[in-house]
Amino acid sequence: MKHLAHTDARVAAVLAGLPDIPWPSADASHPADLLMRCPAAAPTPLVQSRALARIAGVSEVHVKDERGRMGLGSFKALGAAYVIACDAANGLAAGRTYVTASAGNHGLSVAAGAQAFGAKSVVYLADTVPEAFADRLRSHGAEVCRQGAVYEDSMAEAARVAQTNGWALLSDSSWPGYVDVPHRLMEGYTVLMQEAVAAMPAPTHIFLQAGVGGLAAACAAYARKAWGGAPRIVVVEPDAAPALFASVAAGAAQVTEGPRSDMGRLDCKEPSLIALKGLARDASDYVLISEEDGAYGASAAAQAGFPTTPSGAAGLSGLLACAANGADVGLNAAARVLVILSEEASE
Repeated sequence: MKHLAHTDARVAAVLAGLPDIPWPSADASHPADLLMRCPAAAPTPLVQSRALARIAGVSEVHVKDERGRMGLGSFKALGAAYVIACDAANGLAAGRTYVTASAGNHGLSVAAGAQAFGAKSVVYLADTVPEAFADRLRSHGAEVCRQGAVYEDSMAEAARVAQTNGWALLSDSSWPGYVDVPHRLMEGYTVLMQEAVAAMPAPTHIFLQAGVGGLAAACAAYARKAWGGAPRIVVVEPDAAPALFASVAAGAAQVTEGPRSDMGRLDCKEPSLIALKGLARDASDYVLISEEDGAYGASAAAQAGFPTTPSGAAGLSGLLACAANGADVGLNAAARVLVILSEEASE
């Protein structure tokens, strides 16, 4: 496990390099309004786990359980499908083709959103994404294509074919010149934090898993809006894909390298720039966890009654790794911690 603390100098360096990148939205009102019109939508549970609190040596662990979100098994249901719903409200979705790359559940949200609003979807997957997940995408009407060894390869191909074919690129990451769609997509994620805020007092700590960083940045932005500076917000990544950790440490966005991670949904080597900007402002700490840490967190979650993947439990894994290694993130017996269980166990 590795730990990097927030410093004003690191924040200033990151922000200086992103003047044209927007801040993440902290307004959940519009996505929440759209969700109220969806028969499949309902708040997901917030469960207090005494078993996980005992393991972590803290007073309380609250688990925001996204495994049942809208029948899609992941918080990602709040993202791409929300973008397509917004397009539909403006008369733009029907007959349109949305193309994306996915390391996991983002593609499922694109496929389900397109299917619901009379659009088409094409999803590019890296070679490491299991075929079982490709079959789930097809069950929601998506055309699935394989490209490259890592997520970044499939993303580059999705962007290329979008340009060539005049399709709508719907990425959950952002880069110079591509910010409007991912900004709206991340706004959809604020709903889950809005639900958590309504259901609990301010925690002392929030552990947020990150791939490109969209979930972490959206939740951190809303948490700061609701709870101010009180919670210590810890961003957790696999040490095989330290995109945000390395970028904050260097003071500028970095393209990182590493082996394949079993935390496959988080195995993204380059950060979303919107997420990087928001987390530079809102996060308190960054933690890298090992594959063993990720497996242990998933096992602990399952034993506590929350079966999920190493990706889904990575925030919890970060909490347990910090507790076990004495990381200087302010944990003690009085700590009240919020973690997000971001996906169901099945592939």
